[in-house]
Amino acid sequence: MMLTDPNQPIVAIATAPGRGGVGVVRVSGKGLAPLAAALLGQPARPRHAHFTRFTDEDGQPIDHGLLLYFEAPASYTGQDVVELQGHGGPLVLQLLQARCLQWLQILADQGQLPLAGRLAEPGEFTQRAFLNDKIDLAQAEAVADLINASTAQAARSAVRSLDGAFSARVHQLADDVLRLRVLVEATLDFPEEEIEFLQRADAQGQLAQARQQLQTIGQQARQGVALHNGLRVVLAGQPNTGKSSLLNALAQAEVAIVTDLAGTTRDVLQQTLHIQGVPVHVLDTAGLRDATDVVEREGVSRAWREVGRADAVLWVRDLSLRHQPQAQQADALVQQGLPPSLPCVTVWNKADLVAPAEHPPANDAALVVSATTGAGLDAIRRTLLQLAGAQSGAEAPFSARARHLHALKQTDEHLQTAQALLEDGANALDVVAEELRLAHAALGQVTGAVDTEQLLGHIFADFCIGK
Repeated sequence: MMLTDPNQPIVAIATAPGRGGVGVVRVSGKGLAPLAAALLGQPARPRHAHFTRFTDEDGQPIDHGLLLYFEAPASYTGQDVVELQGHGGPLVLQLLQARCLQWLQILADQGQLPLAGRLAEPGEFTQRAFLNDKIDLAQAEAVADLINASTAQAARSAVRSLDGAFSARVHQLADDVLRLRVLVEATLDFPEEEIEFLQRADAQGQLAQARQQLQTIGQQARQGVALHNGLRVVLAGQPNTGKSSLLNALAQAEVAIVTDLAGTTRDVLQQTLHIQGVPVHVLDTAGLRDATDVVEREGVSRAWREVGRADAVLWVRDLSLRHQPQAQQADALVQQGLPPSLPCVTVWNKADLVAPAEHPPANDAALVVSATTGAGLDAIRRTLLQLAGAQSGAEAPFSARARHLHALKQTDEHLQTAQALLEDGANALDVVAEELRLAHAALGQVTGAVDTEQLLGHIFADFCIGK
């Protein structure tokens, strides 16, 4: 979206396309009191619903409905806003929209408005709310997430971010980083006392606390992204543990080929499940082992690549081989390659081949299932919902985007570098200060404290017209 004159009146139909009982035409701009008076036939009282008859340029009726005038800054956009609420027929709304544009042109020609109006671009009303400091960038994105929410959990997450919960946590962390940055930069003026000064101020402790706070924010943000985009879950493990059978059982369809031959799965298979409305993308991958066959070796490489992109891993193990040392050693060796921060749940498959008395206890970190009989599949679904942040009765995560996660990751990288330098005791406080500055700037990308025209255009282009 190109940034144009932010005060020029913009007009759009704010309700969804189609027919309905009520439709809304929205206008936002500077000094719209003359427009409200022209449409109403008399001065409009701010924040008051006026019942009136809307007419065309010849005085012929278009519709009966309500006119509301919101005087700046007490409006959604922070500008004057006029809303016409009529019947929700497409033709009626198009006529009302055209009439608003006509009046804006007339009033501009008469000198009552500095500029004539134009049709709004996607997301431009919310963009103006951001530019006029009614909301920050994270809240603006939450508006779109709320509109597009397909589950109650996603809607609650979007409302939390819209209410400013996500932004408040980010601002608090940014303030902490800024205070630490000021402390380090002030210390640079007293090089002979810098180490003792930082120790008294517990700079290392403050930095460690900031990183811990960042991890908590990041975890809730990742859950919010999963609710928005769907959770990406990889079925991983050694060959012949029943990963493909498990995918078929969860999907309730013959998605993957299943044989007793180890290494049957060579490519990555994906199936999207909807668990209580939450999309979960489950990927079946090749068994992880030292393959000698060139094709299987490529499959193993792709499997590890998908593990690196996953939001979570279901580590599928063969329960019937649980006590075999060779299988245990091979399993432990391969599992070492999993990223330590990646959520991983052990799934003991083939429970139907083992007496119930010999089953290990099931918990949040280990499930006992049978892809053949279907036993334990509901526990997997509940676990996937928890990983997606859709726990019943739990605090909703933040509605977040991939760009937020990227900014938080950059923040942590800079804080980690600063922490390592402080712990090392090296005389490099100028570098520490610079890393803290970069961390602070990365946090600013979340809420729009640091922004560019290109970033704004990318974000608001995904909005619907009229919002």
